[in-house]
Amino acid sequence: MTRDLTLFPEDDIGNTLWQMQEKGEDLLSEREIEFSILFSEQALALKFGQLLLENNQKISFTPSQARADLPWEITAYPQMPVSYENITSYQALLETSAEPLQGQFDGVYFVG
Repeated sequence: MTRDLTLFPEDDIGNTLWQMQEKGEDLLSEREIEFSILFSEQALALKFGQLLLENNQKISFTPSQARADLPWEITAYPQMPVSYENITSYQALLETSAEPLQGQFDGVYFVG
């Protein structure tokens, strides 16, 4: 199968989606995807978490050991079809929303 770079660009997300497609995974059905944002202060992380909860998002709040300077993590768990556009759009929305609270995007993780 030839890789369509408009659907599977050559970056981390595009590469992951291409590998999933190659394995035969269903990318059209909705699935839970994890998006993690790190914060330097607990209060900032909680403010961001409240913003997501007010927008009916499923989240978790945990201490993080990924970076010593950003010890608090909020993870959002939206349900969405697995497409490059959906993932990068949601990531951009999180990054824009977290910026005033000094949140740093930590990654996207595909569940299941």
